[in-house]
Amino acid sequence: MSVPSPADPADPARTPPIGAKAWRVKIGLLVSAAVLGVADLVIKALAEELLSNGATVDLGLVNLKLLYNTGVAFSLGANLAPWLVIAATAIIVLAMAWYAVSTAPAMPALSRAGAAMVVGGGAGNLVDRMDGRGVVDYLHSGWFPTFNLADVFVTVGVGLYVLGSLLGSREQEKA
Repeated sequence: MSVPSPADPADPARTPPIGAKAWRVKIGLLVSAAVLGVADLVIKALAEELLSNGATVDLGLVNLKLLYNTGVAFSLGANLAPWLVIAATAIIVLAMAWYAVSTAPAMPALSRAGAAMVVGGGAGNLVDRMDGRGVVDYLHSGWFPTFNLADVFVTVGVGLYVLGSLLGSREQEKA
């Protein structure tokens, strides 16, 4: 009878269970998204505290100016009932989170980072919207609609997701 050595891959104590890596990837994506969502909410709270008296802060290309967006992107749907906007946002965020988590193990790392940004930014805006006042926007340029960090996460996240998918498919073609 042979005793497996500690480095033996056949040793069940040394071999991670099937799917353990996939679960680590999925949990990593969710934790990353949560951290980004919380960071967004903390910065929104700071912006409200700093700018609630109507103050603006000039940062050069952008100014800090407090606005509330009751609609969605570019204030579209601002006249809709808040519960409808919240419900639609929740459905979109949950669907994106489900898709991102279920496909994360097969995604290139760049796409996973982008997916975490999209889910985190979407979740940050969803939670912020729950009080009925709308989403806190504070980055104001004067030539573009006022936005927030969650909007940056979503926009950059979509770009990273697409770029990662394109570069990942090129790598697969070479293999």
